[in-house]
Amino acid sequence: MVSQEHKRVLDPEQDAAALKALTHPLRIRLLGLLRQDGPATASELAVRTGESSASTSYHLRVLAKYAFVAEAEHRDGRERRWQAVHSVTSWSNKAMEASPGSRAFVSLSRRRQIEHLEASLVRHEADITAGRLGQEWMEPSGISDLMPRLTPESLTELWEVLDRKLEELTTRDAGDPRAAQVVLLTAGLPLAPRDPGAEPETSAPAQADPEDAS
Repeated sequence: MVSQEHKRVLDPEQDAAALKALTHPLRIRLLGLLRQDGPATASELAVRTGESSASTSYHLRVLAKYAFVAEAEHRDGRERRWQAVHSVTSWSNKAMEASPGSRAFVSLSRRRQIEHLEASLVRHEADITAGRLGQEWMEPSGISDLMPRLTPESLTELWEVLDRKLEELTTRDAGDPRAAQVVLLTAGLPLAPRDPGAEPETSAPAQADPEDAS
């Protein structure tokens, strides 16, 4: 569970302009990079994203206008350094259903998270291969695609239990020099029963237990 001072909770009515600003894919990516890798300049982010420094600088200023990023401590006086203001952006799914714009933001954000997962997998595999991560990380690493049957109440409880346990473990490991940044993406997406007459699904993933996932 992320403490409230590190969480930005968006309201579709009060934060309509901020939501609109954050629907730009590059802005979501810039914010994610600042959260994952820490403060950076527009030029540094331009190299990481393949964009021009003029473009990243402009989009960082837009993010700053709506309090997603702020100026960080400068290493020198030549260029601004930016940092994320919050570590998490949150919202109420029910509230976001109120308008097409906020629904579009939720959809875009979820798809950006999937892209982040794919990029993180590539980086993880490269880090293991190059020896930047020790072999002790091989066994606990993995991706799971379990598909349990749950009620809405049970799914809510699962999120709450996960948040509490994550808070407990991150607090415990805060001072451990062996701790590393872990990309942890979780999804709980209920599916309606499929029409028996529908075309067969050919892209459904095989289920994997966490102990067997790799």
